Amino acid sequence: MMSGKHFKAHEVSCCIKYFIFGFNIIFWVSVLLQACCLLSGVLSNISSITDLGGFDPVWLFLVVGSVMFILGFAGCIGALRENSFLLKFFSVFLGIIFFLELTAGVLAFVFKDWIKDQLNFFINNNIRAYRDDIDLQNLIDFTQEYWECCGAFGADDWNLNIYFNCTDSNPSREKCGVPFSCCTKDPAEDVINTQCGYDIRDSEQRTFIYIKGCVPQFEKWLQDNLTVVAGIFIGIALLQIFGICLAQNLVSDIEAVRESWLVSAAL
Repeated sequence: MMSGKHFKAHEVSCCIKYFIFGFNIIFWVSVLLQACCLLSGVLSNISSITDLGGFDPVWLFLVVGSVMFILGFAGCIGALRENSFLLKFFSVFLGIIFFLELTAGVLAFVFKDWIKDQLNFFINNNIRAYRDDIDLQNLIDFTQEYWECCGAFGADDWNLNIYFNCTDSNPSREKCGVPFSCCTKDPAEDVINTQCGYDIRDSEQRTFIYIKGCVPQFEKWLQDNLTVVAGIFIGIALLQIFGICLAQNLVSDIEAVRESWLVSAAL
């Protein structure tokens, strides 16, 4: 026991510890949402309507979900147990994800024409499979209603669907029509008229459907909301940098406490 000498004890910040714990709950919530999408079948047939050289995007969601789960586990346990190894693992991989996102943003800008072609391919393939999968059907209906569009570049894209095409051999009642999600909304109608698109492309009533395609409408929406979209991505990036800084700060506190213990034990 030493007399006349006092050591200033270092302490681990409880605020930082529990803030990191809460920060990582976001990762687990994201993983839970992805798992719900996979289990509900929303992504089950997405590989059939994309042109990615046989690559199934579902695997990408699985990998991303697994990485986020592991990161969340490392961050939560590392903070609660004051484990510097797990915290360093968390901060390093969070930094890698940040740079991957930055790279993806640059590539998206460089290959924006390819992304536009992929969106066109996605919508047209979804049009072909419109009646084959209820999840994809709901997706295309939501897209057309939200962006007030019809088809990829216009209502005539629905000729790609065997039920809506205008060929003489088509026996469908929906021949030369469009889905109800292409119809302009009447404020006086409380109930959606699901038959509003019947025969509408073969009549003078085309003014009652959206004439713009979803690809140009998406581009317009992106331009109109560029500030909001950029703000969201910048906010996510700053949140990740903040998480890295907090993890490094907590690691420094833990190592300082351990060093003070070693000094105290040596004296």
